[in-house]
Amino acid sequence: MKPLAERMRPQTLANYIGQQQLVGKGKPIREMIEAEQLRSMILWGPPGVGKTTLAKIIANETKQQFFSLNAIDSGVKQVREVIATAKKLGGAILFIDEIHRFNKAQQDALLAAVEQGTITLIGATTENPSFEVISPLLSRTQVYILEPLQKEDLEQLIHIAVKSDEHLQNLTIKETEALLRFSGGDARKLYNLLELLGDKAKQSNIEVTNDFVEAQSQQLMARYDKNGEQHYDLVSAMIKSIRGSDPNAAVYWLARMIHGGEDPKFIARRLLISASEDIGNANPNALLLANSCFDAVNKIGYPEARIILSQTTVYLANSPKSNSTYVAVDNALATIQQTGDLPVPLHLRNAPTKLMKDIGYGDNYKYAHNHEENFVEQEFLPEQISGTNFYKAGNNASEQKQAQRLNKFWKGKYEF
Repeated sequence: MKPLAERMRPQTLANYIGQQQLVGKGKPIREMIEAEQLRSMILWGPPGVGKTTLAKIIANETKQQFFSLNAIDSGVKQVREVIATAKKLGGAILFIDEIHRFNKAQQDALLAAVEQGTITLIGATTENPSFEVISPLLSRTQVYILEPLQKEDLEQLIHIAVKSDEHLQNLTIKETEALLRFSGGDARKLYNLLELLGDKAKQSNIEVTNDFVEAQSQQLMARYDKNGEQHYDLVSAMIKSIRGSDPNAAVYWLARMIHGGEDPKFIARRLLISASEDIGNANPNALLLANSCFDAVNKIGYPEARIILSQTTVYLANSPKSNSTYVAVDNALATIQQTGDLPVPLHLRNAPTKLMKDIGYGDNYKYAHNHEENFVEQEFLPEQISGTNFYKAGNNASEQKQAQRLNKFWKGKYEF
């Protein structure tokens, strides 16, 4: 018997759950299907949100020949075979799952066929296409972002599955909170959960409550580990362990990902983000080490990459922590949402032409390096938000020392 997730896969757009920002009335993918004017695209989003299903529905709705490859076990040879077949058919859809795992040569093999319209490429990825898809291919595709499924979407999936699938006929769903929590917005996880519960219900009826799901959680989570379903849970645990300054836990979760065959670039990218988000200016060297780690794992790969990842993970966990710069930019963005694009003060504007100088661009700007300690007090913010504090120094030795210097300069205008 096919897995529940496959048995429940919808075949038409009318039965597709979620992603209304793309498939709702008047939205881009629906309009593309209705007009039968397909263009190559990249579907970017976390696991279990409907990327593969949407690709198949696009093919069904437009009556296009559909070919599917998985980047893990396919290469240039398989790509060329599909392209050759598509030429004979006068065109076809080629769906490539986990396209981020294709290297440059494999992606290059797609370019001419996409450019000429021999294939309509639909790539699916959990990784940022800006990093993982080569620029020439990215410029020939439209990137669509798929979001984690919402509570209402997941509850609808539960209702449809229990009502229509024979394997779940002995299940009575009394409570859904634990089911939704364990699924994490991932429909595949949700279906796996329901299927496991359906197995338990074969002999007698089962009422699914939050307590019952919690009681089964150890077995359920073990199954997810085996099937690689905890991709995001594991990296979340590692980052939170780093943030919490626990090198033992951080390296344990790192090892779990390495043992499971996780892409070392995925891990290194998360370490790079953590170095800035969680450590920042409390230890600026953390970002340098994390960036070197990312470069190194690109050159080396497993098994030796595990050593570099471990060094960086432990270093980040051991470092003093600060999220002050992360908070600062979000504070500034929130202010921009409220105040709009305020004009740059005249004295801060660039004045490359005589006309600009004549109308006051650059007037009264004070060049800091001509003053003692390379500082002179002047206004750098628009008048409407003068004195606004976006940045507050973190509670660590490095930033507190910087704050003392800034407070001396600004004499109370800002509170660092």
